[in-house]
Amino acid sequence: MDTPNTPALLHTPLTRLLGVRHPIVLAAMDLVADARLVRAVTEAGGYGFLGAGYGDEAWLRRELAALASLQQPFGVGFITWSLARQPHLLDIALDARPSAVWLSFGDVAPFAQRIKASGARLVCQVQTEAMAQDALRHGADLLVAQGAEAGGHGVSRGTMALVPALVDLAGTDVPVIAAGGIADGRGIAAALALGAAGVALGTRLYATEEAAGFATAKERIVAASGDDTQRSIVFDLSRRNVWPAPYTGRCLQNEHLRRWSGRELELLREQGEVADRYAAARASGNFDTAAVIAGEAAGLIHDLPRVAELLPRLVSEAVTQLRQTHLFIT
Repeated sequence: MDTPNTPALLHTPLTRLLGVRHPIVLAAMDLVADARLVRAVTEAGGYGFLGAGYGDEAWLRRELAALASLQQPFGVGFITWSLARQPHLLDIALDARPSAVWLSFGDVAPFAQRIKASGARLVCQVQTEAMAQDALRHGADLLVAQGAEAGGHGVSRGTMALVPALVDLAGTDVPVIAAGGIADGRGIAAALALGAAGVALGTRLYATEEAAGFATAKERIVAASGDDTQRSIVFDLSRRNVWPAPYTGRCLQNEHLRRWSGRELELLREQGEVADRYAAARASGNFDTAAVIAGEAAGLIHDLPRVAELLPRLVSEAVTQLRQTHLFIT
């Protein structure tokens, strides 16, 4: 039992498998999850995935070098269909001895054996039961059940129904991590009640002091409600970054999204000019045009804390919520 000097902990199959104090994972957000944020999450007792995203080799080498002195385990995450275009990036990552590699959005078959042969855990983020079955066939050690509430790219299944379905599929040998719509202890408690072994946080950890990115983007997350997000392909088209079906991206609504929603064919015709303006907006932090990638959980975020303050608070909230549920049992 926790006391004022010994805060409560949540021990789950995830904490045991990854060797961490808290069942909280930093989602492998492209460029946002840099070495500084990974270090902050791991040193606070969670597990951090470096967000290698679309595969910037110089960035990956630099961030891995910055993690060389880290004493705690960490992982590296890739967008799988993009990694297939630059498979040597996996070798660069594995040379840094991560204890896990996170693959999202694409065929894991070309990479699964190399990852597992290195001794790293294979973590597969999936959005449907069919994707989960494929990941399990290729030896996934962990499944991330990403619901449609999540920021960034995803599909249409909601977290609440997807998580228990994947828990049933995975059985007792492969823990499931819940992702999408989770930003406080209530969400963590709910995920555990659904059978998940922990949670992956994206938007909540984006809105911290240590996360990479413009302060104005983080402030927009704090100011937003969950109703202010939208799934769309507008931002992908605007940066000439065409994703395969069935993925769309969730971000905060802004002037650019409102202008082009429903006019995607017209946007394609004007893509060159739009892409130039969009690239300039991203570089300058003009988020009336550029996207702030965030999920529906933005409406539950009201501050920009340090990670070392946030993680114990989330765990304490989750423990309180789990204890309160006992009041419903007679």
